Amino acid sequence: MTAIISATGLAKKYRGKQALQDVTFNVAPGRIVGLIGRNGAGKTTALKAILGLTPYDGELRVLGLDPATQRDALMREVAFIADTAVLPKWIRVHQALDYVEGVHPRFERAKAEDFLKGTDIRLDSRVRELSKGMVTQLHLALVLAIHARLLVLDEPTLGLDLLSRRQFYDTLLNDYMDEQRTILVTTHQVEEVEHILTDVLFIEQGRLVLDAEIDTLGERYLQLHVKPDCLEAARALGPFHERQVFGRTLMFYENRAQQALSALGEVGTPSVADLFVARMQGEKA
Repeated sequence: MTAIISATGLAKKYRGKQALQDVTFNVAPGRIVGLIGRNGAGKTTALKAILGLTPYDGELRVLGLDPATQRDALMREVAFIADTAVLPKWIRVHQALDYVEGVHPRFERAKAEDFLKGTDIRLDSRVRELSKGMVTQLHLALVLAIHARLLVLDEPTLGLDLLSRRQFYDTLLNDYMDEQRTILVTTHQVEEVEHILTDVLFIEQGRLVLDAEIDTLGERYLQLHVKPDCLEAARALGPFHERQVFGRTLMFYENRAQQALSALGEVGTPSVADLFVARMQGEKA
């Protein structure tokens, strides 16, 4: 199966600072991949390389194309959506449709207009007259109407309230995603996307620290709420991170058998958000 994105030794330096360091990963078709990291971790730099917006070292292919030399052909198959807050406040809804129709060859205007008919958004409304939820719906109309093989989302719900964020992702999952499409989403707000992801890429200080399918995380990582009298025994098994939660000690392990931990407390699979925090703290240590 040909990878949608294939990166080998991807690297980028800005003014002497290494923004990406030896990043290697593959994204398969029909996946929803979260590129997750703190602000400044290298997420946006990676996206710019993938979209052909910045030079890079290493090897990179997106939809079988070289982003650096074949960007025009690549962007016929890719849709890029930044956060919803970037929509100009002065623009009218029909003008936003005009713009996307003019710049993206795979935009189906009728599909966007059909979606908007189910909302309270008028085509002559300006963005500044819309509520945050309505702006989200407008953004969704633009996204859903682009028939692209790869959809790249860069912090797409930044600044929106919880209800609007959840609506954005639920609609994206139910009305857009299919086995022919792949989504790459960057965020540092892990909790809002982990329920839709099939794969995660954790990035920290320009390095990839985790590349895994969501379904395999339980086989690789365990968390243990340690019994108070078992702390030393639990530490002896080599957790990669430890923290206090409501007066109890929580430890995280990689590639450790559940049987070895079960006598020491309550064992479970960490959420993506908890695993992200644990791995990032482990990287700092």
